[in-house]
Amino acid sequence: MTLSAKRDADQYFTTGNARLRYRDTGRGPPMLMVHGWTLDLEMWEPQAAALCDAFRVVRFDRRGFGLSSGCPSVALDPADIGSLCEHLAMDRVALLGMSQGVRAVLGFALTAPARISCLIVDGPPDYSRKAVSADDDVPLNRYRALVRSHGIAAFRREWSAHPLLSLTTSDPRMREILDGMIGRYPGNDLAQLGVYDEVPTGRAPIGSVDLPTLVITGDRDLPSRTRAADDLARQLPGAVRSIIPAAGHLPNLDNPEVYNAVVRTFLERNAAATRRA
Repeated sequence: MTLSAKRDADQYFTTGNARLRYRDTGRGPPMLMVHGWTLDLEMWEPQAAALCDAFRVVRFDRRGFGLSSGCPSVALDPADIGSLCEHLAMDRVALLGMSQGVRAVLGFALTAPARISCLIVDGPPDYSRKAVSADDDVPLNRYRALVRSHGIAAFRREWSAHPLLSLTTSDPRMREILDGMIGRYPGNDLAQLGVYDEVPTGRAPIGSVDLPTLVITGDRDLPSRTRAADDLARQLPGAVRSIIPAAGHLPNLDNPEVYNAVVRTFLERNAAATRRA
């Protein structure tokens, strides 16, 4: 197997008590992509294919999601980002976080801003709600009860019908990617109480993140996510706002051509080159 093929395939590294899956492809300024709740690194297939000609594209399964082990932890996600960057010798990286993954990249930005060239936040939750369990557009308590009473398959069916997972695209490949991720979601966080009641302490206010930042939503995303994105863009000094047409909460799957073009333009302007491992 060539070095290039090895980097494109699934790889694993261990940090703390979790073994995390990642993929590493392309060459150029590095970018790290962080998925949302119940999803995994394969959500970024259209982006990895489109951007690897000019950027080193790294993506991973957050702990407890996809094929990574461990229990999901919003509090530990930023440290996992840092560990993966160290593992791959990426001294300075562009970060793209989607939905719940926005909490991870902003958490890392608050603790290690010098290690980030720029930020992209896609479909953020209401960041003023410190505990993830307070996100009012994802009924976690209902889903926990559903898993306890009827099992993970019943949850997957109901969650797949939620507006946050609604796709507007007619491309069957995008639906296949989404269905595959939901089928891999193990539901460990729904089986344990208190997982998302973590409230990180000692952090600076979000407005202290002074980095070039692109805030994205689809034009058909939930109103709550559009408001959260607008509010976050106002708070971040270096933020610009972009709305992807003909797209819901998953604009990278709904309209990948426009999404990829917007992301590429932003990265070309702001992602700093760094040493390739």
